[in-house]
Amino acid sequence: MIKTLYSWNVNGLRAAHKKGFLDWLHATQPDILSLQETKCHPDQLAPELRQPDGYHTYWAWAQKKGYSGVALYSKTEPINVQIGLGIEEYDREGRTIVAEYDEFVFIGAYFPNGSRDHSRVPFKMAYKAAFLDFCNE
Repeated sequence: MIKTLYSWNVNGLRAAHKKGFLDWLHATQPDILSLQETKCHPDQLAPELRQPDGYHTYWAWAQKKGYSGVALYSKTEPINVQIGLGIEEYDREGRTIVAEYDEFVFIGAYFPNGSRDHSRVPFKMAYKAAFLDFCNE
């Protein structure tokens, strides 16, 4: 049974790793850990970070290195995992992981920022609408 679920915007998983991320993970032992803003690709991570003992891991990597990205660490293997919403415009930024469990469906997401100059507000609003449509399916 899944009892603990943590969500954490790490603002760079490699930086969090240097500050003791794995020690924290082993000490807290969450059943599910959702990470946002991982800012890395698989080839940039040590194996113990990519696949810690006792966890199934799933990754949505942004095409652009050092940008966005989400991850899911789960002690219980999900029934099904979907990377992205199925919309290339959003999925190339590594913003969404959907994991289906016996009791519930978990969605780990990193929502776009509108940017200081507001240039990405239309993208942000379109992502929110697509996300809501996805949830209502």
